[in-house]
Amino acid sequence: MSTLSDLVYAQGRSSEDDVEWLHRLAGDGQLLADLAFADIVIWVPTADDGFTAVAHTRPSGAATLFYRDIVGDRVRPQWRTQVRDAFQTGRIVDSASPDWFEETPTRVRAVPIVRSRGAEPAVTIGVLTRHTNLGETRTPSRQQITFNDCADDLFGMVASGEFPDLSAPTAPRRGAPRASDGLIRLDVDGVTTFASPNALSAFNRMGFDDELEGESLVEVTTSILPEKRQFDESLPLVVTGRAPWRTDIEARGVTVSLRTIPLRDHGTRIGAIVLCRDVSELRHQEQELITKDATIREIHHRVKNNLQTVASLLRIQARRSHSEEAKDALTQAMRRVSAIAVVHDTLSEGLAQNVDFDDVFDRALKLIAEVAAAPSTRAVTRTTGRFGTLPSEYATPLALALTELVTNAVEHGLAGTEGEVEIIAERSDERLEVTVRDNGVGLPEGQVGRGLGTQIVRTLIQGELGGTIDWHTATGAGTEVTIDIPLRYIARPRG
Repeated sequence: MSTLSDLVYAQGRSSEDDVEWLHRLAGDGQLLADLAFADIVIWVPTADDGFTAVAHTRPSGAATLFYRDIVGDRVRPQWRTQVRDAFQTGRIVDSASPDWFEETPTRVRAVPIVRSRGAEPAVTIGVLTRHTNLGETRTPSRQQITFNDCADDLFGMVASGEFPDLSAPTAPRRGAPRASDGLIRLDVDGVTTFASPNALSAFNRMGFDDELEGESLVEVTTSILPEKRQFDESLPLVVTGRAPWRTDIEARGVTVSLRTIPLRDHGTRIGAIVLCRDVSELRHQEQELITKDATIREIHHRVKNNLQTVASLLRIQARRSHSEEAKDALTQAMRRVSAIAVVHDTLSEGLAQNVDFDDVFDRALKLIAEVAAAPSTRAVTRTTGRFGTLPSEYATPLALALTELVTNAVEHGLAGTEGEVEIIAERSDERLEVTVRDNGVGLPEGQVGRGLGTQIVRTLIQGELGGTIDWHTATGAGTEVTIDIPLRYIARPRG
């Protein structure tokens, strides 16, 4: 499905600033739909003087008119004149009589979407239409009347270029207050003129036992906040309705998220809408996740430290060993432990349990160059391609296997000579293929080592990663080892 940006750019008449403005407005489409109890559609002009729908939001508290998504559709003939008039005149245009849509009586309002441009004249970049279902008309409640009034104020701000406000911070959709969660209407002095039942309940749970209406929201909030508790510096701006901001307040173990939308009439502040939502459980879950992430990072950090301690003990033991065979075995064990430590060190630095394997392997190569090369051997390592991001349970065996292969290439293929070891990574949507190639002495074709390192590599690649490994050797031409791993075992690369 095309994105709003794709649909807008496809018309060939909008700039990046227009797209950003429309994105912000579409982001508040649910708020407008819920306040108006109507479907909200955003239209942009086309090159042939028509209009195309680029966003559509259904109301959550009323019946929708459009059971099929109309995004990408051209404006229907019965709305075309009304939409064009709103776009050309820059004024809100209401339908003169009920409009029938698929045997349902509706009322349509066309609102020009005006983008302010600072000192430059504002420009109309599209049209917002409100489609109200008149088939379920009933005597409106006080809450519905207030919601409709708020919607009308916001529509007026859309037509005057005062909404959306690009200076307002964007926040994750998860947990953002909605009209149905709780709505407070403030006058220009910050006094509550209306509070929905959900809004009142949220403040009651925080310790306010009276009615909100007629009270200053600043004084109410101040009375329930615990003493000596630090609070967000933006809180006074939010509860007075002076700034389009978001913040949380906490009292008696209850956390309520607030979002303020100042209301203006051609530049004059006339009050504000304050949306509120009890997010206590959500914040508790987020805190648990943060604690869990911190614990996991600390575990990886401690595992890394313990592995480095083991590696250091093996290094000391190797230096004190009088047997060359024992010294070599201890050194190889130290290298393997250090390679695993590199993966845990990377995991301890981030929140995700995925690792950038290119970074891990670069650090492992430095370790190999330090340990494997003998005084008479000069080896140059070169990496081509990218491995991408891998989950930790696969990064460890792959890092250890590649460490073994590169070490064997340096210690045996290039022993006593000068040469190069090349590591080539090729990643597609289905497979990860890694080739380790050296230009050393090589081995007779078909002959594969039978040492511990070879056994380790086979176990890791075939057993843990479900892949295959193939050795190609030729006397005097070096050795080439190819690892092929199906990506059903490995997470896809980012981006």
